[in-house]
Amino acid sequence: MSEEKSLNFIEELIENDLSSGKTKTLVTRFPPEPNGYLHIGHAKAICLNFGLTQKYGGYTNLRFDDTNPVTEKTEYVDSQQADIQWLGFQWKNELYASDYFDQLHSFAVKLIEDGLAYVDHSTAEEIATQKGTPTEPGTPSAYRERTVDENLALFASMKNGEFADGTCTLRAKIDLSSSNMLMRDPIIYRIKHAHHHRTGDAWCIYPMYDFAHGQSDSIENITHSICTLEYVSHRELYDWFIEKLGIFPSKQYEFARLNLTYTVMSKRKLMQLVNENMVSGWDDPRMPTISGLRRRGYTPESIKEFCERIGIAKRENLIELSLLEFCIREDLNKRATRVMAVLDPIKLIITNYTKGEEILIGENNPEAEDKGGTREIPFSNELWIEREDFMEEPAKKWFRLAPGATVRLKHAYIVKCEDFKKDQNGNITEIHCTYIPESKSGEDTSGINVKGTIHWVSAKHAETAEVRLYDRLFTVESPDSEEGDFKEYLNPDSMQVIKQAYIEPYLANAEQGIGYQFIRKGYFSVDKDSKPGNIIFNRTVGLKEAWKPKA
Repeated sequence: MSEEKSLNFIEELIENDLSSGKTKTLVTRFPPEPNGYLHIGHAKAICLNFGLTQKYGGYTNLRFDDTNPVTEKTEYVDSQQADIQWLGFQWKNELYASDYFDQLHSFAVKLIEDGLAYVDHSTAEEIATQKGTPTEPGTPSAYRERTVDENLALFASMKNGEFADGTCTLRAKIDLSSSNMLMRDPIIYRIKHAHHHRTGDAWCIYPMYDFAHGQSDSIENITHSICTLEYVSHRELYDWFIEKLGIFPSKQYEFARLNLTYTVMSKRKLMQLVNENMVSGWDDPRMPTISGLRRRGYTPESIKEFCERIGIAKRENLIELSLLEFCIREDLNKRATRVMAVLDPIKLIITNYTKGEEILIGENNPEAEDKGGTREIPFSNELWIEREDFMEEPAKKWFRLAPGATVRLKHAYIVKCEDFKKDQNGNITEIHCTYIPESKSGEDTSGINVKGTIHWVSAKHAETAEVRLYDRLFTVESPDSEEGDFKEYLNPDSMQVIKQAYIEPYLANAEQGIGYQFIRKGYFSVDKDSKPGNIIFNRTVGLKEAWKPKA
């Protein structure tokens, strides 16, 4: 991207804060809740938070928002750390909201002592009713005017485990007539007798997100707390807590979250897909999770380029999945080794080839700066080619194989189709060709020009592989906007498995994490399910945009 690129609105804020002296050292944080795997939307937030401190100095903390022990797992903590590091970022401090449970409890006690919080025995339904409506003020709880001593004693009883879950809550006492519904005495602590992944059974009361988040930012001296737009209405409460507690004045800023076509970004919905076995797990290559994209063959560079291209905005929009696919194509085009694999094989026999076999040389990547080097490719008189590369009755402007037609075999020779065989069902089983000995690639003296080039694999030397062809997870652009259950719009053709494809011997040693271009077929990577003697490739993306939504 151009160095002349204009600043986004958050960069403008930061530059003003730094130049005015309002901010001495920029400190941001990325605060995931460890209740699932990170997705491409989180990648945008990661690139923003870490990218700002890379650009302007300062540092970024990784702080896990682990205030709900019922949904959180160490597995999610580990996966989120791995995803951030895979993207190429490193946090300064690894922190947890649970690190601050004692401090947050003290803050709550201070609010009670200042007459700004009270213990409420109302049910969840009663509290919802007391909140009022956007056009009608709320009504006070029967417990709102308890004395400071009563509230301190009851809050201590909550902490000591003397109340069951749901029996009571601690609410802030703010403004029941506020136009912002969140300011109408929000709950700041609830009771959960649940084992916490870090603090064990030390606590049975846990702070709500709105109470833990801003105060954790303040404890860490976060200067710019960057959230997505759904938290705009929370900012007033964020500021209120900081003001009343008299602590470091962290400031919240909001940007538009990433919405991507043909997928869902709700962690709850993604978890549904996992739990109901509609995908193979959080890292299923069809999932929009960072681990799913990584397994599919996406690179950190392609994801960061995608985040750079979509930019930072104040208004929600829907980004085309094809842009993400464009970014990975652009990246892999520069780095992926060009190899040959036949996914739907048909036998081609060269009847006049008498050498037995020979070794040809193939260029690995003509787009790479160093051309990627070369590799040896064995050649013989029996080859596998793609079934779609032969047509018994060729269409107009058909430049591949047909009776009497000539074509070049990639890195090899020009061949001419002389005959073909069919089985009893009329399926073509063999194509018989002759080759032009003087037409060897790089040494061609035949003077023959052909318009078509096809790929192949020597049948005698071929290795086999399983190939998984992935496509969009949903059949509609915006599953969240459709009527009914979003799962009704899952694409039944989002994964097709080819159990036995033929690959050139070079690919038998293919490694995970490296992109390969199957010539004319797309970009592929080795799947983690691969075992010795049973290599599995995932299609990362086709060579060009080929998706057509169903009518």
